[in-house]
Amino acid sequence: MKPKKSLGQHFLSDVGILGRIADALNLSPGETVLEIGPGRGDLTRQLLDRGARVVAIEKDERLAQQLKAWDVGSGTLLNVVNSDALNVDWSELVATTESPTSHLPRPFSVVGNIPYYITSPLLEKALTPPLPSRIVFLVQKEVADRIVAPPGSRTYGALSVGIQATCTVEKLFVVKAGAFRPPPKVDSAVIRLTPLGQPLVPVEQGTAFRRFVVAAFGQRRKQLRNVLAKVTGRPAAAVADEIRALGFDPQSRPETLSPADFARLLIWSRQL
Repeated sequence: MKPKKSLGQHFLSDVGILGRIADALNLSPGETVLEIGPGRGDLTRQLLDRGARVVAIEKDERLAQQLKAWDVGSGTLLNVVNSDALNVDWSELVATTESPTSHLPRPFSVVGNIPYYITSPLLEKALTPPLPSRIVFLVQKEVADRIVAPPGSRTYGALSVGIQATCTVEKLFVVKAGAFRPPPKVDSAVIRLTPLGQPLVPVEQGTAFRRFVVAAFGQRRKQLRNVLAKVTGRPAAAVADEIRALGFDPQSRPETLSPADFARLLIWSRQL
């Protein structure tokens, strides 16, 4: 079936690579996996072979119907949903059964070879509570590098801080463009995100934290005291004294701060 350029479809059929992606989830038999954009079902088969219960969300109606047809024998192990992954409630899709003693959401993992053009909104949705146990995404290599970048590096930015404040991040391996049909213009990489038991910022402050960090990196070449003065509306001299008391160098740059540093500064700013 011919890929649709409008949906950013680049099919990956290398069994070895697909197996490594499935293995990155560290699945237990019977575990629920939400697959984003299963396409022709190549990764779906790998997940089913490992005993996973798969909920596959496919926007392309042609592919969704094909998936429903080729694996009718999987019974309840495969549920194909023909919809846009950004417009459906993921936790509702996986919660087909409830514990008789608890109303907590059913645990699940998320995986997918996701379209480049919706990487950011899919990451944001994946990290919206209730959080999955782990997330394994095949993304543009440049995006993967930004997500795992350490403080002070050229690619470190708001995306790095926002995700690292919530998850343990790993760039597992690179997938060359030639492995896809049709090949994209750039290489890809597999990342694994494991939500922290105690995120650096409480869930209810997540939006405020992201805005705070984005505002700071919007002035990444300026000194920290001037950045925070603009963000908080306070005089730079007063800001310098206050953050120096917290152990920060007022002349440092936002790009040198760790995610934990940004979390501390958010708490400081909200107490003003």
